[in-house]
Amino acid sequence: MIETITRIPVAHYSNLQERAGYSIKIDDKEIALFKTSNGEVYALENRSPHPKGGVLSEGLVSGLYVYCPLYDWKISLADGKVQAPDQGQVQTFQVEVKDDIVFIVL
Repeated sequence: MIETITRIPVAHYSNLQERAGYSIKIDDKEIALFKTSNGEVYALENRSPHPKGGVLSEGLVSGLYVYCPLYDWKISLADGKVQAPDQGQVQTFQVEVKDDIVFIVL
């Protein structure tokens, strides 16, 4: 069986501000994009794993982490894992940047 890879253009790299979150929607998935101060772009499910949720694209970015704006949970941009003492994980998405276009790879 051959697996199909889909690259979906979602933003212009040059338009993304460092340490800010951006909300995008692909089909029924809400995704948060983040550009770190070192220029890397990450994509996470745009919902905190806290039982009451929280919109991660509105969170504060520090280093390679985003802080849930409602519950201050520290979540890794690289793997989506919530840092101790809290627990949980959000889905991450592969990102590619080519010729100033940011793609989400599904």
